Amino acid sequence: MRWRRNIVVGLDVGTTKTCAVVAEPAEEGRARVLGVGTAPSRGLRRGEIVDVEETVASIVDAVEEAERVSDTEIHSVFAGITGDHIQTRNARGVAPIETDSNEITQADIDRAIESAQALARSIDREILHAVPAGYVVDGVSDIRDPRGLCGRRIEVLVHLVTGALLSAQNLVKCINKAGFEVEDVVFQPIAASQAALTNTDKEVGVILIDIGGGTSDFALYSDGALQFSGVLGLGGDDISRDISRILRIPPSKAEEIKIKHGHAMPSHVKEDEIFTLPGTLDTKPRDESARLLADIVEARFREILQIAKEAIERSDCGHLVGSGIVLTGGMCMLKGSRDLARSVFNNMSTRVGRPLEIVGNAEQIDSPMYATAVGLAEYGLEFRESNEIIGHAGNALHVVQGFAKRMWTSVKQRLKIAGL
Repeated sequence: MRWRRNIVVGLDVGTTKTCAVVAEPAEEGRARVLGVGTAPSRGLRRGEIVDVEETVASIVDAVEEAERVSDTEIHSVFAGITGDHIQTRNARGVAPIETDSNEITQADIDRAIESAQALARSIDREILHAVPAGYVVDGVSDIRDPRGLCGRRIEVLVHLVTGALLSAQNLVKCINKAGFEVEDVVFQPIAASQAALTNTDKEVGVILIDIGGGTSDFALYSDGALQFSGVLGLGGDDISRDISRILRIPPSKAEEIKIKHGHAMPSHVKEDEIFTLPGTLDTKPRDESARLLADIVEARFREILQIAKEAIERSDCGHLVGSGIVLTGGMCMLKGSRDLARSVFNNMSTRVGRPLEIVGNAEQIDSPMYATAVGLAEYGLEFRESNEIIGHAGNALHVVQGFAKRMWTSVKQRLKIAGL
Protein backbone atom coordinates (compact mmCIF):
# COMPACT_ATOMS: atom_id res chain seq x y z
CA MET A 1 0.00 0.00 0.00
CA ARG A 2 1.08 3.54 -0.73
CA TRP A 3 1.26 6.47 1.65
CA ARG A 4 -0.49 9.50 0.10
CA ARG A 5 0.01 12.91 1.64
CA ASN A 6 -3.26 14.54 0.58
CA ILE A 7 -5.78 11.78 1.23
CA VAL A 8 -8.57 12.13 3.76
CA VAL A 9 -10.88 9.48 5.17
CA GLY A 10 -14.49 9.95 6.21
CA LEU A 11 -15.61 7.36 8.76
CA ASP A 12 -19.33 6.88 9.34
CA VAL A 13 -19.77 4.58 12.35
CA GLY A 14 -23.48 3.85 12.18
CA THR A 15 -25.88 1.61 14.04
CA THR A 16 -26.26 -0.86 11.16
CA LYS A 17 -23.12 -0.27 9.08
CA THR A 18 -19.68 1.30 9.29
CA CYS A 19 -18.41 3.00 6.14
CA ALA A 20 -15.00 4.46 5.29
CA VAL A 21 -14.48 6.66 2.22
CA VAL A 22 -10.98 7.55 1.00
CA ALA A 23 -10.72 10.73 -1.09
CA GLU A 24 -8.21 13.24 -2.38
CA PRO A 25 -8.53 16.77 -3.78
CA ALA A 26 -9.58 17.08 -7.42
CA GLU A 27 -10.03 20.04 -9.72
CA GLU A 28 -12.33 22.94 -8.78
CA GLY A 29 -12.49 21.93 -5.13
CA ARG A 30 -14.19 18.62 -5.82
CA ALA A 31 -13.36 15.26 -4.24
CA ARG A 32 -11.90 12.26 -6.03
CA VAL A 33 -13.01 9.03 -4.36
CA LEU A 34 -10.23 6.46 -4.28
CA GLY A 35 -11.98 3.69 -2.39
CA VAL A 36 -14.84 2.69 -0.11
CA GLY A 37 -15.02 0.10 2.65
CA THR A 38 -18.10 -1.08 4.53
CA ALA A 39 -18.76 -3.50 7.35
CA PRO A 40 -21.80 -4.42 9.47
CA SER A 41 -21.99 -2.54 12.77
CA ARG A 42 -22.59 -4.70 15.80
CA GLY A 43 -21.61 -2.55 18.76
CA LEU A 44 -23.96 0.43 18.60
CA ARG A 45 -27.54 1.10 19.64
CA ARG A 46 -29.27 4.28 18.47
CA GLY A 47 -25.92 5.82 17.64
CA GLU A 48 -24.43 5.08 21.08
CA ILE A 49 -21.52 2.65 21.56
CA VAL A 50 -22.60 -0.28 23.75
CA ASP A 51 -19.83 -2.76 22.90
CA VAL A 52 -16.29 -1.45 22.42
CA GLU A 53 -14.79 -4.63 20.96
CA GLU A 54 -17.57 -5.09 18.40
CA THR A 55 -17.33 -1.44 17.39
CA VAL A 56 -13.57 -1.63 17.02
CA ALA A 57 -13.91 -4.76 14.88
CA SER A 58 -16.39 -3.01 12.56
CA ILE A 59 -14.08 0.01 12.19
CA VAL A 60 -11.08 -2.21 11.42
CA ASP A 61 -13.03 -4.21 8.82
CA ALA A 62 -14.36 -1.11 7.03
CA VAL A 63 -11.06 0.80 7.03
CA GLU A 64 -8.99 -2.18 5.98
CA GLU A 65 -11.32 -2.75 3.03
CA ALA A 66 -11.01 0.94 2.10
CA GLU A 67 -7.21 0.63 2.33
CA ARG A 68 -7.21 -2.40 0.07
CA VAL A 69 -9.53 -0.90 -2.54
CA SER A 70 -7.71 2.44 -2.63
CA ASP A 71 -4.21 0.98 -2.23
CA THR A 72 -3.63 3.60 0.44
CA GLU A 73 -2.31 3.55 4.00
CA ILE A 74 -4.81 5.12 6.40
CA HIS A 75 -3.63 6.73 9.62
CA SER A 76 -6.38 9.22 10.55
CA VAL A 77 -10.07 9.84 9.95
CA PHE A 78 -12.81 12.43 10.17
CA ALA A 79 -15.58 10.74 12.13
CA GLY A 80 -19.32 11.27 12.21
CA ILE A 81 -21.30 11.35 15.42
CA THR A 82 -24.98 11.12 16.29
CA GLY A 83 -27.18 9.67 19.02
CA ASP A 84 -29.80 10.59 21.59
CA HIS A 85 -27.14 12.44 23.57
CA ILE A 86 -26.84 15.15 20.89
CA GLN A 87 -28.59 18.40 21.76
CA THR A 88 -29.05 21.48 19.59
CA ARG A 89 -30.19 25.04 20.22
CA ASN A 90 -30.00 28.51 18.75
CA ALA A 91 -28.33 31.18 20.84
CA ARG A 92 -27.34 34.83 20.49
CA GLY A 93 -23.93 36.19 21.30
CA VAL A 94 -23.03 39.86 21.72
CA ALA A 95 -19.72 41.74 21.77
CA PRO A 96 -18.68 45.40 21.69
CA ILE A 97 -16.39 46.59 18.90
CA GLU A 98 -12.97 47.24 20.43
CA THR A 99 -11.00 48.83 17.60
CA ASP A 100 -10.30 52.57 17.68
CA SER A 101 -11.82 52.96 14.23
CA ASN A 102 -14.94 50.95 15.18
CA GLU A 103 -14.19 48.63 12.25
CA ILE A 104 -15.36 45.07 12.89
CA THR A 105 -12.60 42.45 12.82
CA GLN A 106 -12.51 38.68 13.08
CA ALA A 107 -11.54 39.05 16.74
CA ASP A 108 -14.84 40.90 17.43
CA ILE A 109 -16.78 38.15 15.69
CA ASP A 110 -14.96 35.45 17.63
CA ARG A 111 -15.79 37.14 20.93
CA ALA A 112 -19.49 37.33 19.98
CA ILE A 113 -19.49 33.65 19.07
CA GLU A 114 -17.71 32.79 22.30
CA SER A 115 -20.38 34.61 24.30
CA ALA A 116 -23.05 32.48 22.57
CA GLN A 117 -21.10 29.31 23.33
CA ALA A 118 -20.89 30.24 26.99
CA LEU A 119 -24.62 29.56 27.28
CA ALA A 120 -24.11 25.93 26.31
CA ARG A 121 -20.98 25.12 28.28
CA SER A 122 -21.34 22.30 30.75
CA ILE A 123 -18.97 20.09 32.70
CA ASP A 124 -20.33 16.95 30.99
CA ARG A 125 -21.00 18.23 27.46
CA GLU A 126 -18.79 19.08 24.49
CA ILE A 127 -19.60 21.80 21.96
CA LEU A 128 -19.27 20.02 18.61
CA HIS A 129 -20.33 22.91 16.37
CA ALA A 130 -21.08 26.60 16.78
CA VAL A 131 -22.35 27.71 13.38
CA PRO A 132 -23.23 31.38 12.76
CA ALA A 133 -26.57 31.84 10.99
CA GLY A 134 -26.55 35.65 10.73
CA TYR A 135 -25.28 38.92 12.19
CA VAL A 136 -26.72 42.16 13.52
CA VAL A 137 -24.62 45.33 13.72
CA ASP A 138 -26.08 48.22 15.74
CA GLY A 139 -29.61 46.95 15.10
CA VAL A 140 -29.12 46.33 11.37
CA SER A 141 -29.93 42.66 10.68
CA ASP A 142 -29.50 40.17 7.83
CA ILE A 143 -25.76 40.83 7.59
CA ARG A 144 -23.74 37.89 6.29
CA ASP A 145 -20.19 39.19 6.61
CA PRO A 146 -19.74 42.07 9.06
CA ARG A 147 -15.97 42.29 8.70
CA GLY A 148 -14.93 45.72 7.55
CA LEU A 149 -18.20 47.38 8.59
CA CYS A 150 -18.14 50.05 11.28
CA GLY A 151 -20.24 49.74 14.41
CA ARG A 152 -20.27 49.73 18.16
CA ARG A 153 -21.96 46.38 18.86
CA ILE A 154 -22.18 43.08 17.01
CA GLU A 155 -24.70 40.29 17.61
CA VAL A 156 -24.48 36.82 16.13
CA LEU A 157 -27.15 34.13 15.91
CA VAL A 158 -25.37 30.81 16.45
CA HIS A 159 -26.66 27.27 16.02
CA LEU A 160 -25.03 25.16 18.72
CA VAL A 161 -24.62 21.38 18.56
CA THR A 162 -23.44 19.70 21.75
CA GLY A 163 -22.81 16.09 22.66
CA ALA A 164 -22.25 14.17 25.85
CA LEU A 165 -18.54 14.31 26.57
CA LEU A 166 -18.32 10.62 27.46
CA SER A 167 -20.16 9.56 24.30
CA ALA A 168 -17.71 11.54 22.16
CA GLN A 169 -14.80 10.09 24.12
CA ASN A 170 -16.12 6.55 23.59
CA LEU A 171 -16.23 7.10 19.83
CA VAL A 172 -12.68 8.47 19.77
CA LYS A 173 -11.50 5.65 22.04
CA CYS A 174 -12.86 2.99 19.68
CA ILE A 175 -11.28 4.60 16.63
CA ASN A 176 -7.95 4.96 18.46
CA LYS A 177 -8.13 1.35 19.59
CA ALA A 178 -8.67 0.34 15.97
CA GLY A 179 -5.33 2.03 15.22
CA PHE A 180 -6.39 5.40 13.79
CA GLU A 181 -6.27 9.02 14.93
CA VAL A 182 -9.33 11.28 14.90
CA GLU A 183 -8.77 14.63 13.25
CA ASP A 184 -12.27 15.94 13.94
CA VAL A 185 -15.76 14.78 14.89
CA VAL A 186 -18.72 16.04 12.86
CA PHE A 187 -22.46 15.88 13.50
CA GLN A 188 -23.71 13.47 10.84
CA PRO A 189 -26.45 15.51 9.13
CA ILE A 190 -23.97 18.37 8.69
CA ALA A 191 -21.63 15.94 6.92
CA ALA A 192 -24.44 14.50 4.78
CA SER A 193 -25.44 18.04 3.82
CA GLN A 194 -21.91 18.73 2.65
CA ALA A 195 -22.19 15.91 0.11
CA ALA A 196 -25.87 15.92 -0.90
CA LEU A 197 -26.88 19.60 -0.98
CA THR A 198 -26.03 22.27 -3.53
CA ASN A 199 -25.19 25.86 -2.66
CA THR A 200 -28.53 26.81 -4.24
CA ASP A 201 -30.33 24.41 -1.89
CA LYS A 202 -28.70 26.06 1.10
CA GLU A 203 -29.44 29.57 -0.16
CA VAL A 204 -33.10 29.02 -1.03
CA GLY A 205 -33.83 26.88 2.02
CA VAL A 206 -33.80 23.09 2.37
CA ILE A 207 -34.36 20.37 4.97
CA LEU A 208 -32.05 17.36 4.84
CA ILE A 209 -33.37 14.30 6.68
CA ASP A 210 -30.89 11.46 7.15
CA ILE A 211 -32.66 8.26 8.19
CA GLY A 212 -30.25 5.70 9.57
CA GLY A 213 -30.69 2.43 11.37
CA GLY A 214 -30.81 3.65 14.95
CA THR A 215 -31.51 7.38 14.63
CA SER A 216 -32.83 9.92 12.17
CA ASP A 217 -31.09 13.29 11.91
CA PHE A 218 -32.13 16.49 10.20
CA ALA A 219 -30.56 19.81 9.24
CA LEU A 220 -32.28 22.94 7.93
CA TYR A 221 -30.31 25.39 5.82
CA SER A 222 -31.33 28.83 4.57
CA ASP A 223 -29.43 31.90 3.36
CA GLY A 224 -26.39 29.70 2.95
CA ALA A 225 -26.14 28.75 6.63
CA LEU A 226 -27.27 26.05 9.03
CA GLN A 227 -30.34 27.37 10.84
CA PHE A 228 -31.48 24.34 12.84
CA SER A 229 -30.75 20.63 13.30
CA GLY A 230 -31.67 17.72 15.53
CA VAL A 231 -31.69 13.99 16.29
CA LEU A 232 -34.66 11.64 16.58
CA GLY A 233 -34.32 8.38 18.49
CA LEU A 234 -36.04 6.38 15.76
CA GLY A 235 -34.75 4.81 12.57
CA GLY A 236 -34.91 1.93 10.16
CA ASP A 237 -34.29 -0.66 12.88
CA ASP A 238 -37.59 0.34 14.49
CA ILE A 239 -39.38 -0.48 11.25
CA SER A 240 -37.65 -3.87 11.14
CA ARG A 241 -38.68 -4.56 14.74
CA ASP A 242 -42.29 -3.69 13.90
CA ILE A 243 -42.21 -6.12 10.97
CA SER A 244 -40.63 -8.81 13.16
CA ARG A 245 -43.25 -8.43 15.87
CA ILE A 246 -46.35 -8.21 13.67
CA LEU A 247 -45.39 -10.88 11.13
CA ARG A 248 -43.79 -13.09 13.82
CA ILE A 249 -40.46 -13.56 12.08
CA PRO A 250 -36.84 -13.19 13.31
CA PRO A 251 -35.41 -9.63 13.20
CA SER A 252 -32.79 -10.62 10.60
CA LYS A 253 -35.52 -11.91 8.28
CA ALA A 254 -37.58 -8.77 8.94
CA GLU A 255 -34.70 -6.60 7.72
CA GLU A 256 -34.41 -8.67 4.54
CA ILE A 257 -38.17 -8.49 3.91
CA LYS A 258 -38.18 -4.74 4.49
CA ILE A 259 -35.44 -4.15 1.94
CA LYS A 260 -36.76 -6.57 -0.66
CA HIS A 261 -40.53 -6.07 -0.43
CA GLY A 262 -41.11 -2.99 1.72
CA HIS A 263 -43.02 0.04 0.46
CA ALA A 264 -43.68 3.32 2.27
CA MET A 265 -46.97 4.07 0.48
CA PRO A 266 -49.64 1.37 0.99
CA SER A 267 -51.90 3.07 -1.55
CA HIS A 268 -49.32 2.23 -4.23
CA VAL A 269 -49.51 -1.51 -3.44
CA LYS A 270 -52.26 -3.73 -4.88
CA GLU A 271 -54.59 -5.21 -2.29
CA ASP A 272 -54.10 -8.75 -3.61
CA GLU A 273 -50.31 -8.53 -3.96
CA ILE A 274 -48.44 -11.13 -1.93
CA PHE A 275 -44.87 -12.15 -1.21
CA THR A 276 -43.40 -15.29 0.32
CA LEU A 277 -41.95 -15.32 3.80
CA PRO A 278 -39.05 -17.79 3.95
CA GLY A 279 -39.39 -20.67 6.34
CA THR A 280 -37.29 -21.37 9.40
CA LEU A 281 -36.32 -24.55 11.21
CA ASP A 282 -39.74 -24.56 12.88
CA THR A 283 -41.96 -23.05 10.18
CA LYS A 284 -42.74 -23.53 6.52
CA PRO A 285 -42.64 -20.74 3.93
CA ARG A 286 -45.90 -18.81 3.77
CA ASP A 287 -47.50 -16.12 1.67
CA GLU A 288 -48.10 -12.71 3.24
CA SER A 289 -49.91 -9.56 2.15
CA ALA A 290 -47.66 -6.91 0.59
CA ARG A 291 -50.26 -4.30 1.57
CA LEU A 292 -49.96 -5.34 5.23
CA LEU A 293 -46.18 -5.02 5.03
CA ALA A 294 -46.56 -1.56 3.49
CA ASP A 295 -48.94 -0.55 6.30
CA ILE A 296 -46.31 -1.56 8.87
CA VAL A 297 -43.53 0.31 7.10
CA GLU A 298 -45.62 3.42 6.47
CA ALA A 299 -46.81 3.78 10.08
CA ARG A 300 -43.33 4.04 11.60
CA PHE A 301 -41.78 5.89 8.64
CA ARG A 302 -44.53 8.50 8.79
CA GLU A 303 -43.98 8.89 12.53
CA ILE A 304 -40.27 9.61 11.98
CA LEU A 305 -40.99 12.25 9.35
CA GLN A 306 -43.83 13.78 11.38
CA ILE A 307 -41.65 14.15 14.47
CA ALA A 308 -38.96 15.86 12.37
CA LYS A 309 -41.57 18.20 10.91
CA GLU A 310 -42.95 19.12 14.32
CA ALA A 311 -39.44 19.80 15.70
CA ILE A 312 -38.74 22.14 12.79
CA GLU A 313 -42.06 23.90 13.25
CA ARG A 314 -41.31 24.46 16.94
CA SER A 315 -37.99 26.02 15.99
CA ASP A 316 -39.79 28.74 14.00
CA CYS A 317 -37.49 27.98 11.04
CA GLY A 318 -39.95 26.10 8.86
CA HIS A 319 -40.90 29.19 6.85
CA LEU A 320 -37.30 29.45 5.61
CA VAL A 321 -37.59 26.35 3.41
CA GLY A 322 -38.08 27.14 -0.26
CA SER A 323 -36.10 24.43 -2.04
CA GLY A 324 -37.76 21.41 -0.43
CA ILE A 325 -36.76 18.15 1.25
CA VAL A 326 -33.70 15.99 0.60
CA LEU A 327 -33.65 12.44 2.00
CA THR A 328 -30.42 10.56 2.71
CA GLY A 329 -29.58 7.34 4.52
CA GLY A 330 -30.37 3.75 3.68
CA MET A 331 -34.06 3.98 4.56
CA CYS A 332 -34.85 6.45 1.80
CA MET A 333 -34.00 3.72 -0.73
CA LEU A 334 -37.31 2.06 0.13
CA LYS A 335 -39.93 2.36 -2.57
CA GLY A 336 -42.37 5.19 -1.88
CA SER A 337 -40.15 7.04 0.62
CA ARG A 338 -40.05 10.22 -1.46
CA ASP A 339 -43.83 10.23 -1.93
CA LEU A 340 -44.38 9.70 1.78
CA ALA A 341 -42.09 12.60 2.69
CA ARG A 342 -43.87 14.81 0.20
CA SER A 343 -47.24 13.98 1.76
CA VAL A 344 -45.99 14.63 5.33
CA PHE A 345 -44.43 17.96 4.36
CA ASN A 346 -47.51 19.31 2.58
CA ASN A 347 -46.50 18.40 -0.99
CA MET A 348 -43.13 20.10 -0.69
CA SER A 349 -40.67 19.19 -3.44
CA THR A 350 -38.70 16.10 -2.36
CA ARG A 351 -35.70 14.24 -3.75
CA VAL A 352 -33.39 11.45 -2.70
CA GLY A 353 -29.94 12.90 -1.98
CA ARG A 354 -26.79 11.33 -3.36
CA PRO A 355 -23.20 12.59 -3.16
CA LEU A 356 -22.77 15.38 -5.71
CA GLU A 357 -19.81 16.60 -7.79
CA ILE A 358 -17.66 13.56 -7.13
CA VAL A 359 -14.98 12.48 -9.59
CA GLY A 360 -13.04 9.23 -9.79
CA ASN A 361 -14.90 6.14 -8.63
CA ALA A 362 -18.19 7.99 -8.26
CA GLU A 363 -20.25 4.91 -9.12
CA GLN A 364 -19.06 3.29 -5.87
CA ILE A 365 -20.82 5.88 -3.77
CA ASP A 366 -23.79 6.83 -5.97
CA SER A 367 -26.29 6.08 -3.21
CA PRO A 368 -27.96 8.03 -0.37
CA MET A 369 -26.47 5.57 2.11
CA TYR A 370 -22.98 7.01 1.43
CA ALA A 371 -23.87 10.69 1.82
CA THR A 372 -22.54 10.97 5.38
CA ALA A 373 -19.23 9.19 4.77
CA VAL A 374 -18.56 11.14 1.57
CA GLY A 375 -19.52 14.39 3.33
CA LEU A 376 -17.05 13.61 6.10
CA ALA A 377 -14.30 13.15 3.52
CA GLU A 378 -15.22 16.44 1.82
CA TYR A 379 -15.21 18.15 5.20
CA GLY A 380 -11.72 16.74 5.74
CA LEU A 381 -10.50 18.06 2.40
CA GLU A 382 -11.68 21.54 3.30
CA PHE A 383 -10.13 21.21 6.75
CA ARG A 384 -6.80 20.13 5.28
CA GLU A 385 -6.79 22.91 2.71
CA SER A 386 -7.28 25.78 5.11
CA ASN A 387 -6.80 24.17 8.53
CA GLU A 388 -10.17 25.57 9.48
CA ILE A 389 -13.75 24.56 8.86
CA ILE A 390 -15.82 27.61 8.05
CA GLY A 391 -19.33 27.27 9.44
CA HIS A 392 -19.93 23.86 7.79
CA ALA A 393 -22.38 25.62 5.46
CA GLY A 394 -20.31 27.99 3.36
CA ASN A 395 -20.32 30.79 5.95
CA ALA A 396 -16.83 32.28 5.68
CA LEU A 397 -16.57 33.60 9.21
CA HIS A 398 -16.56 30.93 11.87
CA VAL A 399 -13.40 28.97 12.64
CA VAL A 400 -14.07 25.60 14.24
CA GLN A 401 -11.05 24.02 15.89
CA GLY A 402 -10.04 20.41 15.35
CA PHE A 403 -11.65 17.92 17.70
CA ALA A 404 -8.48 16.94 19.53
CA LYS A 405 -7.71 20.59 20.33
CA ARG A 406 -11.30 21.23 21.44
CA MET A 407 -11.28 18.13 23.65
CA TRP A 408 -8.02 19.22 25.35
CA THR A 409 -9.48 22.70 25.87
CA SER A 410 -12.55 21.11 27.49
CA VAL A 411 -10.39 18.99 29.77
CA LYS A 412 -8.41 22.06 30.91
CA GLN A 413 -11.65 23.94 31.58
CA ARG A 414 -12.97 21.05 33.69
CA LEU A 415 -9.74 20.87 35.65
CA LYS A 416 -9.97 24.60 36.31
CA ILE A 417 -13.57 24.22 37.51
CA ALA A 418 -12.48 21.41 39.81
CA GLY A 419 -9.67 23.58 41.19
CA LEU A 420 -6.88 21.30 39.91
